[in-house]
Amino acid sequence: MRVIFMGTPAFAVPSLERVLKDGHQVAAVITRPDRPAGRGQALAPSPVKRTATRAGLPILQPTSLKDPEAHAGLAALSPDAILVVAFGQILPPSLLTLPRHGCVNVHASLLPRYRGAAPIAWALIRGERVTGVSIIRMTERVDAGPILLQRAEPILDEDTAGTLGERLARLGAEALAEALGVLARGETRPIPQDEALASYAPKLAAAEQRLNWTDAAVALRNRVRGLTPEPGALTALAGETLRVLAAAVEGEEAGAPPGTLLAVDRRGPVVATGQGQLRLLTVQPEGKRPMDGAAFARGRRLALGARFG
Repeated sequence: MRVIFMGTPAFAVPSLERVLKDGHQVAAVITRPDRPAGRGQALAPSPVKRTATRAGLPILQPTSLKDPEAHAGLAALSPDAILVVAFGQILPPSLLTLPRHGCVNVHASLLPRYRGAAPIAWALIRGERVTGVSIIRMTERVDAGPILLQRAEPILDEDTAGTLGERLARLGAEALAEALGVLARGETRPIPQDEALASYAPKLAAAEQRLNWTDAAVALRNRVRGLTPEPGALTALAGETLRVLAAAVEGEEAGAPPGTLLAVDRRGPVVATGQGQLRLLTVQPEGKRPMDGAAFARGRRLALGARFG
């Protein structure tokens, strides 16, 4: 099958690699323009661009797909399908009907649940035990198109957005490969999504990063998991911002106001919450590397009764 591949982050790389492995003809790879990164803020290519460059594929980086010239350029490639995996831009209606098999999207949830930009993070934040990937034919409504194929994946207790995302990226690549085979054979039976079951996973706002210590310890740990490794869960201590990268729930009630430092031992500081206690296992102070919570507590000489948040 002759395809155009659209994607940007590392999540999309396994899908591109699988498309190439299966012998599909990639007419072009579309990815977001290079962006500043690192301390020097030098322009850096996306993970998809790096993969496409190594494979010797044609690469396009339009600032907008609404440009008539961009549309004409893609139409000239005569794709059988456009594959979209975490691309980062909404496709205009004119592109959705361009290929004969339409535009096919890999989404990291079991749609219609968790439509939107951050399904992995929100599934963890909300304490889900199962998620998965959906292959859909795209429509003008974001993440609302008919389902071609779905695969479920359990969420492990130790999962973060990073570890879960890596598994879903591989699962998405396998599901995409299967869906393309079905499309090529003309055996698709798209299933409309049930709108009554739809839920949403919007882009994470800065306010979502803040730990609210009046929440239960379980909810706080889930938020840490959903925000790790990026953008990170945040709290404050003595006027400084502290990223919390790993935490564990302690079962006993605190008996102190939420955010109060209750204890410090070799496993790290323990903080009171609205229900239960939260141990900070890995943290990152401003301008420093991540460190275990115990080393942070020793270095700061934290006194019991100190307040977070």
